[in-house]
Amino acid sequence: MDVLFYIVMVFVGFIVFIQIYARVQGLMKRGKEIPPIDGKIGNALAQNASTLLYFYTPTCSACKVMTPVIDRLQTEFKNILKINLASDLEIGKKFGIMGTPSLVLVKDNKIKSFVVGAKNETFIRKLLNNHQ
Repeated sequence: MDVLFYIVMVFVGFIVFIQIYARVQGLMKRGKEIPPIDGKIGNALAQNASTLLYFYTPTCSACKVMTPVIDRLQTEFKNILKINLASDLEIGKKFGIMGTPSLVLVKDNKIKSFVVGAKNETFIRKLLNNHQ
């Protein structure tokens, strides 16, 4: 029984460590210049003062819940871009995306917010309204 307890505690500790690590990595990216990006995404970042990049994959279960929320918000906010990492992996590498779903708010060519994990519509709406 003691061995099982230690195995569970190591597993829980690992999960907590991963969550803290992802949060710290997101905090460290704030304020950094964005890398040069070509194509449609690069043009959108150059034209808009503030842009929210939503990184997702079609197989991610949290993304399947969050993508309809992003789709609804795209009708209201024109500065939201969806990036499918299954087809645009290079852009994800440039931003240092470690997991999906990820939200990266870019304003004036700098990363203002970097969030990993599923978020609700209220959180995303507040993020967009605070940085417009």
